[in-house]
Amino acid sequence: MSAATPTTSATGILQVWRRAAPHPLFMVVPLILIISIPAADAFLPSDIHLAHLLVVATAVTAIGAGPRPTALIGALAVLALIAAGAERRTLITESVLVELASLAALSVLLVAFTRLRDRHHRELIRARTVSDTAQRVVLRPLPERAGPVSLAVEYQSAEADTYIGGDLYAAARTTDSTRLIMGDVRGKGLASISDTAIVLGAFRAAAHRQIPLTELVAYVEDAVRWGLAEFSACEPDAAERFVTAVVLDIPDDEPVVHLISLGHPPPLLLRRAAGTATALHVSEPAPPLGLGAMSDNTYTAATFPFHEGDRILLYTDGVTETHDSEGTFYPLAERVVRWTDRAPGALLKEITTDLRAYAGGLLNDDMAMMLVQRGPETG
Repeated sequence: MSAATPTTSATGILQVWRRAAPHPLFMVVPLILIISIPAADAFLPSDIHLAHLLVVATAVTAIGAGPRPTALIGALAVLALIAAGAERRTLITESVLVELASLAALSVLLVAFTRLRDRHHRELIRARTVSDTAQRVVLRPLPERAGPVSLAVEYQSAEADTYIGGDLYAAARTTDSTRLIMGDVRGKGLASISDTAIVLGAFRAAAHRQIPLTELVAYVEDAVRWGLAEFSACEPDAAERFVTAVVLDIPDDEPVVHLISLGHPPPLLLRRAAGTATALHVSEPAPPLGLGAMSDNTYTAATFPFHEGDRILLYTDGVTETHDSEGTFYPLAERVVRWTDRAPGALLKEITTDLRAYAGGLLNDDMAMMLVQRGPETG
């Protein structure tokens, strides 16, 4: 399975530890300067004075170390300047006194700066840890296997340093089938997380039950409509909130897939032997979740063949509505047939790489893809 895995917290904690125990470079170089500058000063003519360069030692330490190492190097630099002044017998001259005051003041400021920087960094780490945990609870990683099908997923949020946004997916098992949902909340990024949580919570609460797919979708619709009204009532665009989705049921012992589309882009059926990608259009699509009153919560499931080795690619419009510099949308069905021989995870990586290149390196919307293969993962 390919999915975004939050590592920000571990990396941030490691960075704080490294600043508490800095890289030797940030201690050795300043110490060399503290020793060598006064020593060189002793052999230079009286009109050439290098001791003022001791400020470099404190500055270098502050770049890669915390407040304590910076304070230590700053104190040693001040002592080195005093030693250099005493050796030249210029310690009480106006020039040396000004240098001492400047070096001491700058050292104090750098210590305060590193202290403030590390405090803000720790606060950021704590915030990201909480965010990462919450995001993983809402958008749980999918298993690599669910009954007779293999699963792979690729997800990219439109907002930097964010692992969840307006696109959603989930899988659930009944006693004899695998159920999947892929959806897209109106909006993108962090602002849509609450709606994402509502949809996924409703799906997970009912998908494992032995109820028909139509009843499952009706339950999710009721829950989403209530949730959007309850939690979005105070927002100015509450009346325009909805979620497009496609819900699948894949029986274990029958080579078919049952599908209900709720205003979502049609999945692609991939056949590796033929090298084809066929859109699974349903004859009776339903309104998006949250707008089910338009259809009185009546749904019809379409059935398509889904044999051993077949694959179904689910995706959001963040994929198909990505455009190039000329405004042409990404031709997913045409591109994906290039990689039908790849393993599921590798295939999704190829699409993501190609998608970024097509868009010039930047994606301006949340993007999610799920590849479902009947049978074991091969490639």
